[in-house]
Amino acid sequence: MVFSWRGGPGAPRLLVSLLLLAVWEPGSGQVRYSVPEEAKHGTLVGRIAQDLGLELTELVPRQFRVASKGRRHLLEVNLQNGILFVNSRIDREELCGRSAECSIHLEVIVDRPLQVFHVEVEVKDINDNPPVFREGEQKVLISESAPLDSHFPLEGAFDADIGVNSLLTYTLGLNEYFTLKIITKNDKSILPELVLRKSLDREETPELNILLTSQDGGKPELTGSVQIKINILDVNDNAPEFGKPGYKVALFENVPNGTRVIQLNASDLDEGVNREISYGIRLILPVSEKCTFTINPETGEIRMYGKLDFEENNEYEIQVNAVDKGIPSMAGHCTVLVEILDLNDNTPEVMITSLALPVREDAQVGTVIALISVSDRDSGANGQVTCSLTPQVPFKLVSTFKNYYSLVLDSALDRESVANYALVVTARDGGSPSLSATASVSVEVADVNDNAPAFAQPEYTVFVKENNPPGCHIFTVSARDADAQENALVSYSLVERRVGERALSSYVSVHAESGKVYALQPLDHEELELLQFQVSARDAGVPPLGSNVTLQVFVLDENDNAPALLPLPLPLPLPGARGGGGALSEPVSRAVGAGHVVAKVRAVDADSGYNAWLSYELQPAAGGARSPFRVALYTGEISTTRALDEADAPRQRLLVLVKDHGEPALTATATVLLSLVESGQAPRPSSRVLAGGAGAGAGAGAALVDVNVYLIVAICAVSSLLVLTLLLSTALRCSAPPSEGACGPGKPTLVCSSAVGSWSYSQQRRQRVCSGEGPPKADLMAFSPSLPQSEVCLNTSSEVSHSYHLNICFLS
Repeated sequence: MVFSWRGGPGAPRLLVSLLLLAVWEPGSGQVRYSVPEEAKHGTLVGRIAQDLGLELTELVPRQFRVASKGRRHLLEVNLQNGILFVNSRIDREELCGRSAECSIHLEVIVDRPLQVFHVEVEVKDINDNPPVFREGEQKVLISESAPLDSHFPLEGAFDADIGVNSLLTYTLGLNEYFTLKIITKNDKSILPELVLRKSLDREETPELNILLTSQDGGKPELTGSVQIKINILDVNDNAPEFGKPGYKVALFENVPNGTRVIQLNASDLDEGVNREISYGIRLILPVSEKCTFTINPETGEIRMYGKLDFEENNEYEIQVNAVDKGIPSMAGHCTVLVEILDLNDNTPEVMITSLALPVREDAQVGTVIALISVSDRDSGANGQVTCSLTPQVPFKLVSTFKNYYSLVLDSALDRESVANYALVVTARDGGSPSLSATASVSVEVADVNDNAPAFAQPEYTVFVKENNPPGCHIFTVSARDADAQENALVSYSLVERRVGERALSSYVSVHAESGKVYALQPLDHEELELLQFQVSARDAGVPPLGSNVTLQVFVLDENDNAPALLPLPLPLPLPGARGGGGALSEPVSRAVGAGHVVAKVRAVDADSGYNAWLSYELQPAAGGARSPFRVALYTGEISTTRALDEADAPRQRLLVLVKDHGEPALTATATVLLSLVESGQAPRPSSRVLAGGAGAGAGAGAALVDVNVYLIVAICAVSSLLVLTLLLSTALRCSAPPSEGACGPGKPTLVCSSAVGSWSYSQQRRQRVCSGEGPPKADLMAFSPSLPQSEVCLNTSSEVSHSYHLNICFLS
């Protein structure tokens, strides 16, 4: 008891006197205190003199004393200050065992006048007892032929504390054969069982040692452990089996000593000594000093000896083994649950009628769900029944008439939070001790379409390599609908839109049920780098609800385009020019110095990044001869490495390898033919014309006329060929689709001609790639391969090569 008062010096005494007069008669009354067990010596329990209204100065004259039934030494009163304190160690388990309530009753006596006060000190439980196993090691016999998912009961731990301090949990040491299963009994206690998860092999593992740890629910937590020693037995084909794994027997608490509890019978399909069975009790829970149970090892009959006490234990669990006499022996197990009945011999009955199930989650508060009636065949207080509901939210019981109740909705429902309520209606009579009965009501909440499908995130980023096969799966969208049945049945569809001049559905599709997104055609990074679209998820409710998610599909580049050499104009053949094949045959002096740029090889790659980064390499000449030319690694310019001399061959054939940086790398090859002439060996055409007009006379004039005719014929032929090429190109462009016009996106096109060896390359990606670079220099002067009629463009293994030949002459 705690008193608090503010006032003058006499106020506390006046308040205590008034309370004593109002609560109890003079010379009688009761004060309650509480103290935790194991409290230290001198711990304050209460100011007993003050709480009883006694002055400290009158404690000794009035012979203040405390009387207790055999427990006076636990608590003492300091007569100087009137404080009740702990005198010696208080052990709640020693005082009251496992009783839910534990109190020390004191009588306070004072004389002149004689007064007796009753003081009750409640001893609170603390978590001072760890879980304890009956034995330090438990032995379990298991046959190696035991099937998977076999159960093997273990002896649980015992905790002397009560309440949450005695709630035990179990953990099993790490192993590959067994898992732990917890069986909850009627009294809410738990029993561990081993469950076989991997087949046993006695020859491989004859014995297993596993640590079983028990932990209580107190603060701080206490633990106990036991070593489980599992002996793997060799195959004795069949173990004894009981008719069922568990039996339940009810006994009144006043049955006489030696009463037969049950007759067990186990059978073994084996023959001979392997089917002879011996019965034994493995474990009895809880352990009682007042009664015990024994079993006849030959007949399996269980009898009770001693006295049953309902108030001590209202049920016993007997774990029975039936062991055959085979070598090795095998054992069967069963559990006998003995329920002790109180002498109040009729329990209340509960009847539930007119169930209005299921209940819609949008039902109004006050909706009647069920009608409940209770009855008890007893009379008087034993027949007076009260009804209660567990849990009470969101339902309640409303009494409509004597022993009649209505189960009604007390607050709003939400099926997505709780879809089913397991209600327990308890009817309890007024007997001493009272009896009760329960009935379970399962209230199912019907779904209403109040939740739209929801994606885990509003946007997803997908990376897909180009050149994917048509119909390949690139992503899966998934939306979750918290509703149920058709309200949670989600279907997926594309939010249609235009991608350029084409519909989105021509690129991708989504499976309506699985949400899998498929690419309907190969994607080309050079045509489309990013495809952004939305997928809609809609449920099947009425009305349907939906939501959208955005997908950003990035098309990743692959090295699928080899370097392409840019086309070069054909030079005009001149009369008297040396070097065949349409190459420019204007003489070139060998007096070119080192570092002079003689040609430039140009190429582009339709890919991007490293796949489009080109490098140029000059291939070694045949026979290992060292070439006087080199090519720039990244520009493709061909230049001399030294001054040319007489030792250099008059015709130089150079192979330039153009390679990208993809994986694997793709290449193209350019063949460049160079004609070298002596300085002054061939005069310039203009000089030759002038010289012929001055010294040759009429014959020279005729020759000059012939040369002019040749030039005119050549120019006309080339012009005609150019006009024909332009007309043909215009016709092809007009007949091509608009999306692949002159400046539109399209795939690179390579056209090879076996007749003259020429080729054309068109590379356009977002912007047209042009090959011209200002006024012509000495770059790539001629292009005239002489290829056989059967030559074609080839793709071999991972490399794609394109070849052309260039005849280049140097002028003095």
